[in-house]
Amino acid sequence: MSSVLRHPLGAVVAATGLTLPWVYIWATRSAESLPTLWVVTVSGVAVLGASFLLAWGAETAEKDVPRAFAIAVLAVLAVAPEYAVDALYAWTAGANVGTDRGAEAANLAVANMTGANRILIGLGWSGIALFTLYRVGRSSDPAVESRPGPLADVVNLDRDISTEIAFLLAATAYAFFVPLSGGIGIVDTLVLVGLYVLYIAVIIRGDVEEHEEQVGVPAYFHGYPRIGRVAVVITLFAYSGAMIYTAVHPFAHGLETLGTQLGIPPFFMIQWIAPLASESPELIVVAYLVNKARSTAGFNALISSKLNQWTLLIGTLAVVYSIAAGVVGTLPFDFKQSAEIWITAAQSFFALAILVNFNISGREAVALLVLFVSQVAIEFLLVRDLVSLPFGIGAIDVLLTYTVVYLVLGTVLFAVRRDGLRELLDRTAHTAQDAFGSGQTQAERAD
Repeated sequence: MSSVLRHPLGAVVAATGLTLPWVYIWATRSAESLPTLWVVTVSGVAVLGASFLLAWGAETAEKDVPRAFAIAVLAVLAVAPEYAVDALYAWTAGANVGTDRGAEAANLAVANMTGANRILIGLGWSGIALFTLYRVGRSSDPAVESRPGPLADVVNLDRDISTEIAFLLAATAYAFFVPLSGGIGIVDTLVLVGLYVLYIAVIIRGDVEEHEEQVGVPAYFHGYPRIGRVAVVITLFAYSGAMIYTAVHPFAHGLETLGTQLGIPPFFMIQWIAPLASESPELIVVAYLVNKARSTAGFNALISSKLNQWTLLIGTLAVVYSIAAGVVGTLPFDFKQSAEIWITAAQSFFALAILVNFNISGREAVALLVLFVSQVAIEFLLVRDLVSLPFGIGAIDVLLTYTVVYLVLGTVLFAVRRDGLRELLDRTAHTAQDAFGSGQTQAERAD
């Protein structure tokens, strides 16, 4: 029996087994009749199992397609639950144009989107960096570089991630202007979705790299003939994607219900608790990769997830809203959500300034984490009337203050690391030239 469990397929069977209770509940439509805690537990365990299947599918795919493309597919599937939750609010807003319900749903769509994006950086990027540095004490990770001083060790990133960082920087710059039109419109869709389509067009033309030596499940599947590997990858992606898509919404809704029972305001739950649940698949996948000393692949996945959320997620909101409304329209939101978009863009700006030299230190990870957690904590205390700030400072003022802090810190870092920014933009330009058949190849430049 133990030999069966140690076989790579035994791990696949075990991960699949974690999803089966949810498959039964979903197929029998019995979730509504079960206690909320049971639904949260079963759906959460299903997300955990599906996340492992998703990671194995992406690692297996790396042998046959450019790694960046495999990770981009992984990122899209991992954040699919977030798309589903946000699309629900955008659809409700479009179906109830001109009503209080429609206005509230539109604000919730933006709040959920900005919350998800800030969680991905504030908890995801910082947490994975700190976890990587913690893990290096027990396993060798070539990406970790030891430096003198407290929290001075750094996680070095793959320089090939420059394309993702450059596109994310472009999307971040554009995001600052989105609130100026009073909502998310079709022009925003064309720009942001266009950026992502261009990014995919660049990376899909890349060469298939010499993949890293794998162990366990991916190594086993790499021994299959190519047609078998393709079938395995498609099956793992399709099944895990279906599990995540069907399980995360009940998981998030269950957490919202439990939070409401504990006295947490519904709007706060939609912005923070629901996105935290829907972001869990990608965080699990990245933690799994880091645990295998593949921190560079893990960070690539996180950055790719941020890119598609910051482009596709924002861009498709206007499309869903317009379809529900029956006319091309603009998803409206109030000034509070404008401030949420600005602070989200500013946080992204600061985080990219950290990564522009292709590494992140323990200190920088702590800075990202502290800024994120402190802002959310202050906002929670304010909305619950547990504290009051001097001079009548409210929640929106806090958002704008943190926006300025992020922008100042980011600007200083970009100025100090301007050589790194120049290198990043040069690498991206060369990658685009190679992808579309002009300029020297990377091998020729190396010669």
